[in-house]
Amino acid sequence: MIKDGLYICAQNMKSGDTYKHMGMRRMLIESLRLKGISDERVLEAMNKIPRHLFMDQAFISHAYEDRAFPIGAGQTISQPYTVAYQTQLLNVEKGHKVLEIGTGSGYQSCVLIEMGVKLFTIERQKELFDNVKVNFSKLGYTPKGFYGDGYKGAPAFAPFDRILVTAGAPFIPEALCEQLKPGGRLVIPVGAGSSQIMTLIEKNTESELIKSEFDSFRFVPLLVNKNWQ
Repeated sequence: MIKDGLYICAQNMKSGDTYKHMGMRRMLIESLRLKGISDERVLEAMNKIPRHLFMDQAFISHAYEDRAFPIGAGQTISQPYTVAYQTQLLNVEKGHKVLEIGTGSGYQSCVLIEMGVKLFTIERQKELFDNVKVNFSKLGYTPKGFYGDGYKGAPAFAPFDRILVTAGAPFIPEALCEQLKPGGRLVIPVGAGSSQIMTLIEKNTESELIKSEFDSFRFVPLLVNKNWQ
C-alpha cells in the first residue's frame, strides 16, 4: 500500500529499477558522503530514488554520475551533489509542510517526499509539468503539483515549514519569505550571473530574517511568466 507518497521498493522494481541500478546508486551515495554530505537521512532517501527513471533515454547510462543532464525545455536534472547539499541545508523533518519552487524532472521532489514531508511543488514549464506527473505516477508519489509562477509561491497553502528553490534567482522573492513560518527555513541559490550563492534564510519571528551564505553553484535561471502578473 502506498501512503503519503512513501517509497515502496517493489513499485520501483516494476518501474524499471534493477539490482544493477541499485548498486550504481550505492556507489553514488558513497561518493556524496566522501564529498561532505553527512546527513544520513538525505543519503538514505537518495539511495532509494531511481534517478535513471527521471532522465532522457540518451543519458540513462550516465544516470549515476555526479552530473547534471538536460531534461527538456532548457532545464536540467540537478547534479546529485547539489540535490544532497540543498536538502541537507533545508534540514527537513518528517511531517514538515514544504514548498518546492521548480519541480523540473521531479527527482528532488521525490527525495523530499521520501524523507516524509508533505510536498507542494510549482513548475512554470508546461512541458515539464505534464511530464513530471507521469514520473510521480510511476513511483507512487503524490505531491500537490502546480503549474505557475514560482516567484509568487503558493499563498493559498501557506505558511510552510520549509521552502526550497531549485533554480537561480536574481533576488530573494519577498512572497516566499512571507509564506515561511516562524522557525522556518528557505534555501535558495541567489545570483544573476552564471553562478549563484547558496543562501539560507531563517525566519526567527514574523519580522526577523537571518541570512547565511554558503558555496557557489550553477543553476538554470528562475524565470517569471508575465502572464501570471
